[in-house]
Amino acid sequence: MTDTLTLHHLEYSQSFRVLWMLEELQAPYDLVVYDRDARTMAAPDEYKALSPLGTAPVMTCGGLALAESSAIMEFILDRSPHQNLRPGPESPDRTRYLFWWHTAQGSMMPLQLMTTVTTISQKSLPFFMKPFVKLYIKGLNDLFIQPRLNRILAQAEADLGTAPWFGGQHLSAADFLIAYNMIVGAERDMITDTDHPRCMEWVARMKALPSFARATEKDGRESMALTY
Repeated sequence: MTDTLTLHHLEYSQSFRVLWMLEELQAPYDLVVYDRDARTMAAPDEYKALSPLGTAPVMTCGGLALAESSAIMEFILDRSPHQNLRPGPESPDRTRYLFWWHTAQGSMMPLQLMTTVTTISQKSLPFFMKPFVKLYIKGLNDLFIQPRLNRILAQAEADLGTAPWFGGQHLSAADFLIAYNMIVGAERDMITDTDHPRCMEWVARMKALPSFARATEKDGRESMALTY
């Protein structure tokens, strides 16, 4: 008998995309929802204790506890033999799928995380340090973060001009993995209708999926605020 998969879902976290993909697959799973600490916005201790890294997301299955969104999603896909969210080696979409699957976590997420960390750090500094740190953060963003993010988004615009999904002609797991990055980017005006119309059209297509409505209802939140 196959052990039941349990997604331990933390509010305002990357675990939403795992929840969303599970709903798209209509795979059997249990869901346990955790609230962040109202003061610190950190995950509760019982959540941290489950994860090998103490971070969201985390999935358990029998005696296994697994962290990292992409690892969890690969695990789920391996357990879903009839799924069509991962183009096979012979598919013409395979290399495109692999590129965006790895770009989501390897290139795009670190840049967005840097933006979040610097913003949070600046707010917590003593007032006399803020002007100097603000200048440093602006330089970091202008010279490093934004140019790299712009190149990723330019490639996204180009690829979405040839096929409607990040995985190619068909919806794929790459779309669910990068959804958090893209939707939060749109919420924070990193991605706009003016500069990235195809990306915004993709966001609208993703949100129109019935699985998004089901996942949103279970999540109970209307926003994917970029918190960790």
